[in-house]
Amino acid sequence: MKIVVFGASGLTGQRVVAQGLSSGHQITAVVRDATRCKFESHPRLHIATGNVTRDHAAVTEILAGKDAVISALGNSRDIASMRAPTVITDAMHVIVSAMRKARVRRLILTSSLGVGRSIEDAPLLLRAMFKTILRPTFADKLRAESFLRENDEDIDWTLVYPVLLTNGERSGKYRSGKRLSLSGLPSISRADVADFLIAQITETRYFGERVVIAH
Repeated sequence: MKIVVFGASGLTGQRVVAQGLSSGHQITAVVRDATRCKFESHPRLHIATGNVTRDHAAVTEILAGKDAVISALGNSRDIASMRAPTVITDAMHVIVSAMRKARVRRLILTSSLGVGRSIEDAPLLLRAMFKTILRPTFADKLRAESFLRENDEDIDWTLVYPVLLTNGERSGKYRSGKRLSLSGLPSISRADVADFLIAQITETRYFGERVVIAH
């Protein structure tokens, strides 16, 4: 299938691109600056440049003729931006509009455990961090998700809530569900997150749902 990956240059996005290619898909990796890409050349990989937070025309053109979208976007690490981030919200406005114009239905959006009501499922050790250090970032993700839910006509979306991310290898051994029993400091490797995201391209079980994933 023809998949567009936003946030492709990020730590999770890079793994999504690699695993998408290894699964036989055609991948369009969207980045702001192609000169900074570290992707190896591949016959089924296309690098597209564009600003997903504001370039409606470019994003719509990128999506033309594609089958699905995976967003692995994250917030800026810039301190000033982290105080009141809007990256995910701004991007979601553009992505939803572009998907409609390009008639692309499938969207898998990477979020985080702790966003919105999912904080109720987080172990006590994580809740304080979610409510303090990560509160602005999670607020941005929640606004984006709320916008998607309110404007999801003709879009088959899935919200993926990974627990704490690590840089471990792909194991293929992880749990997924609308709610999971979690304790301590649960984690999952970015490689396994990528494995799950790619699998959702053809999976219908979680259409219109949020799903938590953890080792």
